Amino acid sequence: MSSSLKFGTSGLRGLVVELNGVPAFAYTRAFAEMLKEDGSAAASKNIVLVGRDLRESSPSIAQLCCAALKEAGVVPLDCGALPTPALAHHGLRFGLPAIMVTGSHIPEDRNGLKFYRAQGEIDKKDEASILAWHETLNITTVPASARDLQAAKPEIDLIAAYQQRYQDFFGAGTLSGLTVGVYQHSSVARDVIVQMLERLGARAVPLGRATSFIPVDTEALREEDEILAKQWAGEQKLDAIVSTDGDADRPLISDGIGVFLRGDLVGAITAKYLEADVIVTPVTSNSALEASGAFKNVIRTRVGSPYVIEGMGEAARSGARAIVGFEANGGVLLGSEIERDGRRLAALPTRDAMLPILCALASVMEQGKPLAEVGAGFAFKAAASNRLKNVATEKSAAFVSKLQKDEAFLADLLAPLGGVAATNNSDGLRIIAKNGEVVHFRPSGNAPELRVYVEAATQERANSLLEWGLATAERSTQPGMS
Repeated sequence: MSSSLKFGTSGLRGLVVELNGVPAFAYTRAFAEMLKEDGSAAASKNIVLVGRDLRESSPSIAQLCCAALKEAGVVPLDCGALPTPALAHHGLRFGLPAIMVTGSHIPEDRNGLKFYRAQGEIDKKDEASILAWHETLNITTVPASARDLQAAKPEIDLIAAYQQRYQDFFGAGTLSGLTVGVYQHSSVARDVIVQMLERLGARAVPLGRATSFIPVDTEALREEDEILAKQWAGEQKLDAIVSTDGDADRPLISDGIGVFLRGDLVGAITAKYLEADVIVTPVTSNSALEASGAFKNVIRTRVGSPYVIEGMGEAARSGARAIVGFEANGGVLLGSEIERDGRRLAALPTRDAMLPILCALASVMEQGKPLAEVGAGFAFKAAASNRLKNVATEKSAAFVSKLQKDEAFLADLLAPLGGVAATNNSDGLRIIAKNGEVVHFRPSGNAPELRVYVEAATQERANSLLEWGLATAERSTQPGMS
């Protein structure tokens, strides 16, 4: 029987009805066995951290993870609901592996498990090892005692330590004078952000707190989120509106009039504030990064934090001093220690929403300009992105494969744009048209979706090009398309 559960760009994900039971227990056991096999469990005193987001299914799945760890002879520490980067930060500081129960930005009927070694996110080799152990163990039932386990709590307040990390680096009065709206929805960091902004001197205005889970995708915003931001900005004077996705590893930032900044621009603002000499970012990020001249070196990767982390490792081995990775979704990964104005910030090679939020706001203060003007300084091409939902993975893959292999099909498809000038097939197919515009088709690694990214000279043209790209992809992935 086929299953929706699979490893994508951010851990194991799938339908809640399939994950919440034997699979959550079994994959966690497999993770524990991998750690025991290579000595990692012993090195971390047989302790594994377990955290979760605010989805309705997450507490139940986290309970199964704790029970599986205990059965494997490992001590689970129940860290409760907290931002993914706060969990990863604690794991890195104290050399502890971790599991985060989250589906990030995907709908509530889905959830997932993010696995971390003591050194950071697992890599593709680790995924293969977990899958092999999962098959070897062949677990078919969950012990009756699993639901009754009372896992121990950590002695340290992980959220407080995460906040202190940034207070120490930015300084208590860094954001004094700013008024910042915080779109809370169902983000696990909704209170953490408010507290952090206030600790740095800003006035935080909580907005839009939800009582049920809302899947906020920072790469494909819901129209209602954009309407809300403009409404809030019109109702009161705000310097910015900030938020995150469900597990707080991707930021969402709008300027003072409620216009959201694209994630890759947020990443660029962050990297410049941190004085990075190397940035590592996927092929989907804006092509103006190289043209801006703001960075000594730009390394491009496939989409997904494991690939960005791999690229940051290569940069470190090449002698880079200040390494910042980021994705088009805005999540920032710190690949090296950063020193600025005599303050140090330790590396945190996992996606983080708090750092880019604070860097963007600190840039406003430092430059004395509105956030929109800070962003305009990079002269990014106008860009847009969205996704076709409920497109079977095999359909998306077939469409992209045909684009890559059938030159006549590709030429015919791009005829409205004057034809094809160049392509990049490192992740889906990124097409540079002869008119200079960019269209990129990429199957999602996390959900049955086909993502479309475009770049053009103006936002109006980018929006029009995105509509064309989505319509073209939809026609080409309909039943009967070959």
